Amino acid sequence: MKLVFATFMLVCLVLGSSVFETTMAGSPFCDSKCGVRCSKAGYKERCLKYCGICCSKCNCVPSGTYGNKDECPCYRDLKNSKGNPKCP
Repeated sequence: MKLVFATFMLVCLVLGSSVFETTMAGSPFCDSKCGVRCSKAGYKERCLKYCGICCSKCNCVPSGTYGNKDECPCYRDLKNSKGNPKCP
């Protein structure tokens, strides 16, 4: 009985971790666009995180490394809880 339970837990752990990794992975479109957008960022990991969140919601990322937010109004208009721009 212990062997069955241990096997069951191991299978659940493996399946759960693979599902979690899949949901956390970004799309190739967002990954490439955010890579360009954040290429000159001082805090690259944070830039990539928030750019990925914004890209997945808006399906667009402005061109260049700074500015040009008029190209993507959804990206431009997303705000954080303090009312500041969410997207880099």
